[in-house]
Amino acid sequence: MNHLTRNDYATALQVLARIEAQSAGVDGFALAAVTALNDFVASELTTLSVCDLRSGHRQVVSTPGVRLGADALECFDRHFFDHPLVRYHGLRRGRHTQRISDLQGAREYHQSALYGDYYRRIGLEHAIAVPLFQDDSTLVSIVLNRRGLDFGERDRERLELLRPHLAFLYAHACRSANTPADGVPVPLAPVRPDPAPAGLTAREREVLRWLACGKTDADIAALLSISPRTVHKHLEHIYVKLGVETRTAAVMRGMAAPPPV
Repeated sequence: MNHLTRNDYATALQVLARIEAQSAGVDGFALAAVTALNDFVASELTTLSVCDLRSGHRQVVSTPGVRLGADALECFDRHFFDHPLVRYHGLRRGRHTQRISDLQGAREYHQSALYGDYYRRIGLEHAIAVPLFQDDSTLVSIVLNRRGLDFGERDRERLELLRPHLAFLYAHACRSANTPADGVPVPLAPVRPDPAPAGLTAREREVLRWLACGKTDADIAALLSISPRTVHKHLEHIYVKLGVETRTAAVMRGMAAPPPV
């Protein structure tokens, strides 16, 4: 069930624009992403986590003003391979945004050494992870953490909406970096985007591209030398093919789709 509203889609576009504007290299992306997502979905601690799947070691960039101590980082590493989100995204190659509670029951989680030795120790209870990059040796995720209520389904859907775009921006930041960020691996490619639900025609792709640039129906008609009525019909077909109902949702869904072969 989709719990997202028009405002969710509009806010998501603003978040992406904010991150893109501040993503000067990997460090810039990391700081911009954890700051923007911490505002987008309420969290006590948001990190960009780079996990070495071979050594069981994690490096993090945290929300400004919130810092994990060396003891906490070492504690996490002790239980690295028992973490439900590391297992799901890193070892099983799960591609979608997940909460700990999606993968492990509350009783089992609260009885685990990970919870008792790490989460309870740092005063956090719940976590949700957005995977940006996965290969045989590295997992890069943005992880949001809370003390009180768990992340809801709408929270998960809002983060999942951003996931493919964040993966793209992360990959772009990696490619544009002359050297890796201090001690942070720079992967060569992001998580592959989700396939589009249906292919668009060449004309529909043109309409969607100008729509993403903020053009009105009349603007698009003039640019493509067609009538506004024809633009409207193209938009109707785009909405059906992408499974959306609004212009903003069409732009978001279209951005997530891979380019035509």
